[in-house]
Amino acid sequence: MAAYELAFATARKQAAASVADWARRTGDELARELAEAAASTRPEVSLLTGIAARFLGGAAVEDLGASTEHRLLRRTIRDFAERVIKPRAQQIHREDRDLPEDIIQGAARLGLFGLSVPEAYGGSRGETPDLRAMLIATEELSRASLTAGGSLITRPEILVQALLSGGTEAQKRAWLPAIATGRQLVAVAVTEPDFGSDVAGIKCRAERVAGGWQLNGAKLWCTFAGRAELLMVLCRTAPGGHRGLSLFVAEKPAFSGREFEHRQPHGGRLRGRAIPTIGYRGMHSFELNFEDYRLPEDALVGGEAGLNRGFYLQMEGFAPGRLQTAGRAVGLMQAALEDALAFTRARHVFGRPVAAHQLPQATLGRLAVAVSSARQLSYVAAERLQDGAGQVEASLAKLHAARLAELVTRDAMQLFGGLGYAEETDVSRYFVDARVLTIFEGAEEVLALRVIARSLLEGGPNDAL
Repeated sequence: MAAYELAFATARKQAAASVADWARRTGDELARELAEAAASTRPEVSLLTGIAARFLGGAAVEDLGASTEHRLLRRTIRDFAERVIKPRAQQIHREDRDLPEDIIQGAARLGLFGLSVPEAYGGSRGETPDLRAMLIATEELSRASLTAGGSLITRPEILVQALLSGGTEAQKRAWLPAIATGRQLVAVAVTEPDFGSDVAGIKCRAERVAGGWQLNGAKLWCTFAGRAELLMVLCRTAPGGHRGLSLFVAEKPAFSGREFEHRQPHGGRLRGRAIPTIGYRGMHSFELNFEDYRLPEDALVGGEAGLNRGFYLQMEGFAPGRLQTAGRAVGLMQAALEDALAFTRARHVFGRPVAAHQLPQATLGRLAVAVSSARQLSYVAAERLQDGAGQVEASLAKLHAARLAELVTRDAMQLFGGLGYAEETDVSRYFVDARVLTIFEGAEEVLALRVIARSLLEGGPNDAL
């Protein structure tokens, strides 16, 4: 328990420091108040109500301290998300619909799938990756819908990182331009029925056969596996725990709906079934079964040099994936905060707007502090990750933001009263969607104990302490 608490205490401390640094850099009074509240375990009620009053009056801090380029990026993506994604988000969620193709194509036209792909391979990434731009895109898409928008660019980011780190030049030329343009969408197949965060124990096998590889085994929670044309699959190629895993890219046709089957000429097949979930709907999370499923020789990431190196390539992809999950949590919280502000201004109880009462004001102030602390911590983690460090910081950002998203969406829902419990309100969707954030991309407990606390207790990077 002590190690678990250490991880969360470190995340809170780092988040408060991130907000304080942001406030110093911008010299903004509202940022200073947010930093003061973030640094306190029990902020003064007057401080929280003062923060709430500013936000109720129309204050916004998303772009405070941002570059002109990042401000333009946020406006562009917010406009797209407001017009194309948000009007259909609730219907996609309630009816568990497939993700509409015009959303996918719209994201492709904006170049969102290519944010992490270098320019040499058809993307927009310069010599130094701009992970803050990636976070802004993720925030704004998630603000409209966690699944119909926010999760669109996470899977490509994970595969792109693996290919850049360990792929052959031929593989980069074959897949990166297709990913960047949205011509081939990506799903990631790692988790199995008996192995989730314990990646080193997976059993799905890849065996050499004439002309390539043959896969047998099951995978769980493979989001977007039906519609995706590229599956990033981690398989066992040798005994020995994490040292016996290899990473493959399987090309397949795109399928709509909640079930699919891909049969190969020699008799191999891949079957997929969407797992019903309380939230995080639209992209569908699949259970996959590989039965003598054949892949060519060049499906092994890195070729022979990549044999049994899959665990390490997968882990490199998880860091930006966790950072994106922090961004998704921030976007979801931003939506909950904005809806709560609008509702409490309009709704009257006991002869006054809900927002005129002290307790709701304090709650709104606390929500604003949570959103800002999660956002600024994720931005700091992005800077360090793109400088070649930041593995622990990315995990801290994910741990902090995912936990806060549950609390923020819960309190936003509470401010709506009975109406918040109705499925017809967006805030009810935010609440059930937020629940997944502490589970995927590294379950909260495993992330806290085996990644963050272990690094801290073993004398990890000083800047994480």
